[in-house]
Amino acid sequence: DTAVVFAAAGAGSMVVAFMLPRVLGRLPYRPFMLVGGVVLGIGLLLGLTDPGLLALLPVWFVLGAGSSLIQTPAGRLLKRSAHKGDRPAIYAAHFALSHACWLLAYPLAGWIGATLGLTVAFTVLVFVALTSTAAALALWPGSRPRRSGAPARGA
Repeated sequence: DTAVVFAAAGAGSMVVAFMLPRVLGRLPYRPFMLVGGVVLGIGLLLGLTDPGLLALLPVWFVLGAGSSLIQTPAGRLLKRSAHKGDRPAIYAAHFALSHACWLLAYPLAGWIGATLGLTVAFTVLVFVALTSTAAALALWPGSRPRRSGAPARGA
């Protein structure tokens, strides 16, 4: 069952990852990434319905799609936001920070689910996803004037 659910998440992620690059060249990254946070929140809210395995598959598809909406533009955003000489450091920092967050979030979700129940785990994760998305909305400006020769920011 676990492998099938992970496959649904992978399918959602791959659908977005294959389609999104076509539009990222023409449209800003920020809206896609913010929508990804909302999609994750919605997927986690759907988990509160205590679905059986068959109904859980679309939930995990949505979670995969939301994750990919955030992660697919991330590399492009980092590239645009740093000078060429700074890119190795910014990619390394992104890798370290994202994996540190996963290192905390996965065991925390598992511990909460095992000790307090899946309803509490989904509730906490909905809060984290939507709070993080709201923080990104507030802290990441929609647009800034570009300095000549400077990399683009906030797009």
